[in-house]
Amino acid sequence: MLKPTIEKIEVAETEFTTVKKSPSYLRRLLHTANLLSKKLDSLGVEATGIERISPYERGSKRKQFIHVAGYWLAATGSLSSMSSFLLGPLLFGLTFNESMVSGIVSMAIGCLVAAYCSIMGPQSGCRQMVTARYLFGWWFVKFVALAAIIGVMGWSVVNSVVGGEMLASISNDKVPLWVGVLIVTLFSFLVAVFGIKQVLKVETYLSIPVWLMFILLYISSSDKYHYIDDFKSPIPDRLTLKGNWLSFFSLCYSITATWGSITADYYILFPEDTSKFQVFMLTFLGTVVPTLFVGVLGLCLSTVAATYEPWNDDYNKYGMGGLLHAGFKRWNGFGKFCVVVLLLSLISNNIINTYSAAFSVQLASVKAAKVPRWFWSIVCMIICLVCALVGRNHFSTILGNFLPMIGYWISMYFILLLEENVIFREYFHHLYYKEFPEFDKSKSGSDTTEGEEEEEFEPLEPVVGNSTALQNNFENNKDKTDSTKEATITNIHLLKRRHLATSHKYNWNKWDDPEVLTHGYAATFAFLCGVAGVVVGMAQAYWIGPLARKFGETGGDIAMWLSMAFSGLVYPPLRYWELRRYGR
Repeated sequence: MLKPTIEKIEVAETEFTTVKKSPSYLRRLLHTANLLSKKLDSLGVEATGIERISPYERGSKRKQFIHVAGYWLAATGSLSSMSSFLLGPLLFGLTFNESMVSGIVSMAIGCLVAAYCSIMGPQSGCRQMVTARYLFGWWFVKFVALAAIIGVMGWSVVNSVVGGEMLASISNDKVPLWVGVLIVTLFSFLVAVFGIKQVLKVETYLSIPVWLMFILLYISSSDKYHYIDDFKSPIPDRLTLKGNWLSFFSLCYSITATWGSITADYYILFPEDTSKFQVFMLTFLGTVVPTLFVGVLGLCLSTVAATYEPWNDDYNKYGMGGLLHAGFKRWNGFGKFCVVVLLLSLISNNIINTYSAAFSVQLASVKAAKVPRWFWSIVCMIICLVCALVGRNHFSTILGNFLPMIGYWISMYFILLLEENVIFREYFHHLYYKEFPEFDKSKSGSDTTEGEEEEEFEPLEPVVGNSTALQNNFENNKDKTDSTKEATITNIHLLKRRHLATSHKYNWNKWDDPEVLTHGYAATFAFLCGVAGVVVGMAQAYWIGPLARKFGETGGDIAMWLSMAFSGLVYPPLRYWELRRYGR
């Protein structure tokens, strides 16, 4: 059992003791919760929450690469990714070629954003929003975590609605839309309550039948692809069409860029010496290839639906579920079976969202972090279910007007992270003397000594002996307690850890120390400046910014790029001032 799990149980027992004078029903409730946590932990449910995964608790790189590759295949090669591409012809009035250029290019840019964010996972052993503490500080990161929760739960709502539409379509409304929403949400929860190892395995297995169904959908719907050339944009005004092109560009960018809020979560079991380039390429290829595959399929289906009346009727009645059923309809009963199998795609995507959202909730407060992750997964599932039931008849509105907002904040987070790593952690590393005390010249009047370095990294007493003996010692102690495991660390291992800490430019041991983490003044103010860029550049049903109005009647959404530019320009001078002033 992992050390953090033991600590959680001890905390729960302590809290139970402190409330022994409380009403009897409260004592019984806490006691029941404590017993349930222990039982779930024994079943393999991950209870470590947002705690950092120590290097000696991680797995092998080769095995992790296989599981994460399968995870990306299931996560991004899904109906969730396809859903946004449908809106190019059906909502924005773009032709197939116009939608291809706008959607594919923006989607690839979003994959680059997500891939860069993922490199924080192996080196830190922390979840993505936990690493954001080094940007926004202990307090302000809570608002960023809230944005991450809204993002992933927003996609879960879309997935649940699509699942309900699919079941309603193939059953001719014998299965009501709300029942389908309930089924998809509940099945998603059953896996999300378990830990990352189970999530990665299940996602890998689910990717196989889902991708087979997508290939079959390509084949089944191909007899109608000649209608693609018949579609002409119904929008005569070229400026308005250009604005729609920009809005669709931002929407497809949001599909993949949003993954940047959780990508590091699925690399925390990688060894800390894993190459950043390998992680970056695995994430980039793992997101861009599957999304491209389902995105082109979505554009084919939606362009046909824009000109072929039977498919258009199915889409208007059942939304995306009706369009999928229409693509399989010529195969009759087997086609309905294929639609049911595609539900696994939505379930796999919701598993990811529910799993990661729980960690963002734990960042809200110290008390929330003490509550086991599986409990917050239940809460997120309930919220998702309620929102999906309320908005089940407004699929296009949710997808077209709400979800692009998710891409706004992730763009700002990305540019701040990039500047922090490339500029300040690279060229102004000596200013982080709170995080690295050896840089504080005012306290030590000389360069770092060996004793100071050992104090900073808190090395343990190494075992002396030849390499064979040390290896045998480690094997003999591998089933003992964590303190015994740590005692087997050798001089070579210790030097390697110090080298990695230096190359990563972060002291990840201080991930939960508010006295060492940055105040977050610079990042927060830069973030607010980026919000100003969003206000003037967004084009949604409820607000069209003054700059967005320059592009026709409905405007063109350029908020992503304005927010990124505003934040990126403000952050460097403010961050330099913050480092000089506070040393963190």
